[in-house]
Amino acid sequence: MSKFSVFYGTFVDTPALSQLRIRPRTSIGVSADGTIQFIKAESQNPLQDALEFDPTLRSWEINVVDTFDHQGTTFFFPGFIDTHIHASQYPNAGIFGSSTLLDWLETYTFPLEANFKNLDSARAIYSKVVDKTLANGTTTASYYTTIDADSSNLMADLCAKRGQRAFIGKVCMDQNSPDYYIETLPECQHATQKVVNHIQNELKDDKIKPILTPRFAPTCSSEMMTWLGNFAHEQGLHIQTHLSENRKELDWVKELFPESESYTDVYDSHRLLTEKTVLAHCIHLSDSELDLIKARKSGVSHCPISNSSITSGECEVRRMLDQNIKVGLGTDVSGGFDLSILSTAKQALLVSRHLAMKESDPETQERLKLSVDDVLFLSSLGGAQVLDLDKTVGSFEVGKQFDTQLIDLNVKGSKVDVFDWQYAKWSETDRDAESETLFKDLMAKWLFTGDDRNTVLVWVAGRQVFSSLD
Repeated sequence: MSKFSVFYGTFVDTPALSQLRIRPRTSIGVSADGTIQFIKAESQNPLQDALEFDPTLRSWEINVVDTFDHQGTTFFFPGFIDTHIHASQYPNAGIFGSSTLLDWLETYTFPLEANFKNLDSARAIYSKVVDKTLANGTTTASYYTTIDADSSNLMADLCAKRGQRAFIGKVCMDQNSPDYYIETLPECQHATQKVVNHIQNELKDDKIKPILTPRFAPTCSSEMMTWLGNFAHEQGLHIQTHLSENRKELDWVKELFPESESYTDVYDSHRLLTEKTVLAHCIHLSDSELDLIKARKSGVSHCPISNSSITSGECEVRRMLDQNIKVGLGTDVSGGFDLSILSTAKQALLVSRHLAMKESDPETQERLKLSVDDVLFLSSLGGAQVLDLDKTVGSFEVGKQFDTQLIDLNVKGSKVDVFDWQYAKWSETDRDAESETLFKDLMAKWLFTGDDRNTVLVWVAGRQVFSSLD
């Protein structure tokens, strides 16, 4: 195994919302533990850069990944971050009939999830999910599993084996659920502690973390949510749940928790809103609920494909971003039919335009729109912020982990067609404005016409975890 790696080519990331940073002819040095040690612009010799950074290294101890000859249409981009995905629901991807949320759960979701006590079946499904998400460039995923502890632990083991950074959430639900798929509070406590203990004390992989997962308020008693909130605070754990996805769901929550001021307040009153909380959907929120989410520093997982597929609504993401609320993207498989965060980013942009088209005022229209740069931010650093990982991943910075995908727009079979005049022709010494403009256009091409075929290599913590070149 190499002691050190150096990656050379064009690096693209989004260090802030609406900012696309393009660094051609750049070398990035990565230590054996996956930490970015140096970033050198205008590099002429990546191997020499590594030797100058650490004179104790020998050339044969350094792994060089050199993409310079293909810089015109090849680039490194941070690994995608999926802030909301139901791994157990993957077999139902694309199957939702004419359902809306509540009947979809009863008809499709609960029967499937109840089968995960069968570990052979769980292994087959979870293995496919991890393989597919990595192939789509997802280096970090926040997974919902099921109420079963053993299969949840299996999912953690599979992620660790394949090298994916992951949050593993054993689903918690003790009311308003089918008799064949429900748990008591003591059963939930035992199973949750079993999963947390396995991940923290047995698996011991820093990339794998437990995340407490009350499914959503209607399926969780006040006693269960109180225990989960207290347990999260005692252990410093992450939390994920659903919020304000469907209007019938909102009415149901009002009936179940009449003492609460709002759906969001239900979670807050049970200590479930923290800076490590991920709230999926958040479509139908009042201004006061947004204020509460911001005050608690919780994050929102925007799931545009799912929201459209099961007719939940259109989330006004710009409204949240304007208030500095953390927002990332979630595939929400299987409410969402695609494991790809790239597809999710495209749909996030399109949904924002549908919202804009409902407005007559031109200024309001423009304010509601998300740009290519915006949704690429949500796919990477925005997601890292939601998961409280922005000091670790999400952009190319010294001290962060090298979670990265190599994109090739000219790979065999690519849906992206790049013509001669569209190549970014970086000169050997100068950073010219024309090539930068051309490259930004290529990023838009990638977003709208690219897919998993363009993701040719993926690394997590500096370790290669996927290759389509084999």
